[in-house]
Amino acid sequence: MPGAIELPDGRVNKRIENYTAFWQKDMANEAKVDTDNRVDSYTDVVNGYYDGATELYEYGWAKSFHFSRFYKGEAFAASLARHEHYLAAQMSLRPGMRVLDVGCGVGGPAREIARFADVHITGLNNNDFQIQRARKYTREAGLEGQVEFVKGDFMKLGEQFGEGTFDAVYAIEATVHAPSFEGVYGEIMKVLKPGGIFGVYEWVMTDEWDPSIPSHKSLAHEIEFGNGIPEMRPISSSRNALVSVGFQIEHEEDLAERPDEVPWYYPLEGDIRKAQTWWDYFTVWRMSWSGKLVSHNAMRVMEWVGMLPKGTWEVGEALKVAGDALVKGGQTKLFTPMYLVISRKPVSTTE
Repeated sequence: MPGAIELPDGRVNKRIENYTAFWQKDMANEAKVDTDNRVDSYTDVVNGYYDGATELYEYGWAKSFHFSRFYKGEAFAASLARHEHYLAAQMSLRPGMRVLDVGCGVGGPAREIARFADVHITGLNNNDFQIQRARKYTREAGLEGQVEFVKGDFMKLGEQFGEGTFDAVYAIEATVHAPSFEGVYGEIMKVLKPGGIFGVYEWVMTDEWDPSIPSHKSLAHEIEFGNGIPEMRPISSSRNALVSVGFQIEHEEDLAERPDEVPWYYPLEGDIRKAQTWWDYFTVWRMSWSGKLVSHNAMRVMEWVGMLPKGTWEVGEALKVAGDALVKGGQTKLFTPMYLVISRKPVSTTE
C-alpha cells in the first residue's frame, strides 16, 4: 500500500480525524441518528471519508471504485470495464461528444469510457487528494488530451459550467453522496444540452427495504457509516427525483436483480474458493479474515510511523463494517449499488 500524498496545508490529516470523530459521535447516538446534520455537512463528510479511504480503495479495488456484475470465470478487471462499457452503450455515447463524469473518483471509469466511446470527458471531483491521483494516472495513460479533471461541487454544476454545456452526463455510484437526489439531478439537468442524456448507477435501498423494521434501518445506517454517505434512500426517491426535475426516463433496471450465477458482492465475501481467475485470488483474499488482519495491522503500523495520515486506520475499520453491510444488503436484496437509469433532458421545455 503506497504512502499517502499529503496536501500542502495538512488538510488530509485534519479531515480524516474530523470524519472519524464525527461518525464515532453519530454511531454512539444510533438510536437518534443525526441525519439532518450529516446532510447539511455532506461536503466535509464525503471529503473526510475519501481522504482516508482512497488509497484503501485502490489497494482493494484498483482504480474504478464501483461494483459490477460477473460472468462465470470473468476476471475482476474485465467485469469493471464491462460495467462501464454497458453504461456508455446504454447512453449511446458517440465519438466527439463532450461528457461530464460527476464524482469521478481517481478517474478509472473516465479513462475507460474515453477509450471505449472516443469521447472527451471532464471528471468532476470535490476532493483534492483524488484529483491529484486522477491527473497522475491520466498522464501515465497518455489521455491528457481526452480526459481532464476539475474540482467542483456537484450541487453547483450550473454555476461552475454554465447551462447547456455537455452532450451527456454520467454518475457511477457517486450521487448517493448528495444531500438530495433532486438537488444533484437538477444541477445535472442544467448543464446538459437540450436533448442531452444522463446515465446513472445509483446506490439505493430496494423496494424490499422497510425503514420501520429495525434490522432494515440498522442495515442502511451501517452502509452510511461505512461508506461516508449522508443518507441512504429507496429506489423510489431516485426515480421520483429524476421525474420531478424534468427528466424523461428512457430505461431503468436494477442490474443486481439479474439472475447471475456469480453475485456482484462476491469479492467482498472474502472466500478465495470463489475467485473467478488466478489473478483475482489476491483481490478476494484481501477481504478474507486473514487478509483483513494483515491489512489492518499494517495500516496501524504505517499510521503510527507517519506513512499514512492519522485516522486512516479508523476509516479502514469503517470499511470493514461497510463490506459486511453491503454483503448482507446484497444477500437479502435490500440494497443495490447498480440501479441503472437512462434519462433525457427534453429538447424544449414545452415537451
